[in-house]
Amino acid sequence: MTKPPRVVIIGAGVVGAALADELTERGWTDVTVVDQGPLFQTGGSSSHAPGLVFQTNSSKTMAAFATYTVQKLSSLTLDGTWCFQQIGGLEVATTEARWADLKRKSGLAASWGIEGTLLSPEECATLHPLVDASRILGGWYVPSDGLAKAPRAVEAQARRARARGATFQGDTTVTGIGQEDGRVTGVETDKGFIPADIVVCCAGFWGPKIGRMVGLTIPLVPMAHQYAKTGQVASLVGVNDPVLEASKPILRHQDQDLYYREHGDRIGIGYYGHRTMPVDVDDILSPADAPEMPSMLPFTEDDFTEAWEQTVALLPELSETKVEEGFNGIFSFTPDGNPIMGEHRELSGFWVAEAVWVTQSAGVARAMAEWLVEGQPRIDVHECDLRRFEEVQLAPDYIFERSNQNFIEVYDIIHPLQPLARPRPLRVSPFYPRQQELGAFFLEGAGWERPYWFEANAGLLDGVEVPERDEWSARYWSPIAAAEAKATRERVAMYDMTPLKRYEVAGPGALTFLQRLNTNNLDKSVGSVTYSLMLGHDGGVRSDVTVARLAPDVFQVGANGPIDEDWMRQHLPADGSVYIRDITAGTCCIGLWGPRARDLLQPLTREDFSNAGLKYFRAKKAYIGEVPVTAMRLSYVGELGWELYTTADAGLKLWDTLWAAGQAYGVVAAGRSAFNSLRLEKGYRSWGTDVTTEHDPYEAGLGFAVRMDSGDFIGRAAIEGRSAESVSKRLTCLTLDDPAAIVMGKEPVYVGGAASGYVTSASYGYSIGRAIAYAWLPAAVSVPGTAVEIEYFGARLPATVAAEPLFDPQMARLRG
Repeated sequence: MTKPPRVVIIGAGVVGAALADELTERGWTDVTVVDQGPLFQTGGSSSHAPGLVFQTNSSKTMAAFATYTVQKLSSLTLDGTWCFQQIGGLEVATTEARWADLKRKSGLAASWGIEGTLLSPEECATLHPLVDASRILGGWYVPSDGLAKAPRAVEAQARRARARGATFQGDTTVTGIGQEDGRVTGVETDKGFIPADIVVCCAGFWGPKIGRMVGLTIPLVPMAHQYAKTGQVASLVGVNDPVLEASKPILRHQDQDLYYREHGDRIGIGYYGHRTMPVDVDDILSPADAPEMPSMLPFTEDDFTEAWEQTVALLPELSETKVEEGFNGIFSFTPDGNPIMGEHRELSGFWVAEAVWVTQSAGVARAMAEWLVEGQPRIDVHECDLRRFEEVQLAPDYIFERSNQNFIEVYDIIHPLQPLARPRPLRVSPFYPRQQELGAFFLEGAGWERPYWFEANAGLLDGVEVPERDEWSARYWSPIAAAEAKATRERVAMYDMTPLKRYEVAGPGALTFLQRLNTNNLDKSVGSVTYSLMLGHDGGVRSDVTVARLAPDVFQVGANGPIDEDWMRQHLPADGSVYIRDITAGTCCIGLWGPRARDLLQPLTREDFSNAGLKYFRAKKAYIGEVPVTAMRLSYVGELGWELYTTADAGLKLWDTLWAAGQAYGVVAAGRSAFNSLRLEKGYRSWGTDVTTEHDPYEAGLGFAVRMDSGDFIGRAAIEGRSAESVSKRLTCLTLDDPAAIVMGKEPVYVGGAASGYVTSASYGYSIGRAIAYAWLPAAVSVPGTAVEIEYFGARLPATVAAEPLFDPQMARLRG
């Protein structure tokens, strides 16, 4: 476009107003914000939100969103009145498990650059005198957290946007979305048509209703959440300025699903411990019909009984008062608890920014504005991407059940490997019956049941030394993983690689298309397999892929998920010379790896699987017994072997054929726990964990996958002139000095006493006899032999920067 586009934002709440402010600040001033309610108390979640803003989060992205929200709202006033009070945030522990978790949270905060302090019970009571110090074990205090006045923040940002040219239009109901030739043309309303080049849905819990207008599933469920206010509290009378409302930190009592904030001389109480209260979006009244506002439902006193008992136990003075008012307020919950951001794949120009709470509102709005104006956010948002869900995860029953469960667990202590219990099993590979017979312990990812270890291998632990683990790191882990890793290194193992995403990219334009998207040269002979990167326009790593050329115009692309498909489809040529097909569900894959892998496989086929017959990073078609396979000689565990692909109908036969032949060689079925250990010993990166869009190939140690002489590709200009020697930060291999120590990921790394980076992936390296952690660190520190410390639940564990890979650096086992 020769001039900034016309933008219509649906929803004048805390996200819509913030987005209008961010867009107009960037020069996009033809912005119209419409809302069905009155400005600026529109009747959505923003209008009744209690306004707690706390930054510590296990997600780096969500923490960054919240930190920017604090920074931005702190700078705003409305007619001289505050929009945000930086009164601090205090979370208290009443159980040993929660106290340990607060120590873990202090580490997360240090990883993401958030300053906070662990406090004794007495120090907590000094900050918040209503707290009974005898009831708690300690607390986590972040001075920069605080209290947002959401309606004021909305209006303050709207005024700034208006001053730059934006229009805000209340009492206007959206009735449809204009479309032509696959693009939005504007928004139909009860007050007329508003033309637009871009439409952004920021409608909050009404989002699914707007999504239906364009055939888009917006996976969120409106859920009611209880909020009450006490009567006057004697010790608060005359303490708080009537304008400021609060002087003590926002208080969270997550052991009992409770939070508190001051309202002058009263206390507001929020509660998540009640039964789930999902609300059908079609049953929510309009602002004109609602008795107070649509997002405020009548208070159900019986659901609050336990909350009041636990509140009085923690804050004894409140026994002298009572709950005088309350309501059940509607908020948005998603299947994984994260916001929903991105563009509709089938309708260009229609965007969403949904399921965003006040805590992350300004941060999400900034990322959305960057995405629209600059082409992508400057922060990694893959955890929030609209396209992150698989098709099976968009079933209404799945969305409903998972969103309800996320409400239940919103304040729970969640282990990083902890799966949601239902609905399971949802997706299984053809090998699932055999895995069950072998006693597989399954965890779930993207709907797939994934074996982590097999109880049938417990007998292999004899003679295997495995350090004992603490309670946290021992969850969802078994020492059997060590036996499976050992068997892979010494004999041969079968890994279920079916859940890895696979696409067929084909057509006369396929090579040109893929070359444009990839950093490596794919113009190779049929049978070649190439590890490559897809970059954003800023040079950040959007994904890493494995591309196999199976025919002159047919490629199989091993990717990381549906977001990659979305990226590829965005760049499809208009002439129809390329098609993309998701082949994951119709195929399956066994990773057959280990020094005896060739001994097992060669007698089963008439094809030559010798080193000369199928070289490293080559593919060929073959029959394994009666089963047709595509065999790719590559390995994520650093051992000789192949990824063996076949159709789903023949998968069980492939498993049984390999299993029967493998008995003579001590074959085992091995799980992802061993797999993760082995891949870290080889230094193989995991996109989304070790590497994201925030990192370029050279920082990530993936410069070998960039061929600047392979022609133009997206992101090439951005990384021109960069090298591994020029980076300021680097993904770095660490080993823990104590052979019995273990970390899990996301812990802060200290250099010279200062938090200088954070762990991405970690596992025990059974082949090397100590724990491995990969971490982002300043390049000056990323020198083998440098001593560092990793904080784990408050303890500093000595570690050392190591040269990588830790295992088989000559690659002899892979190429043998």
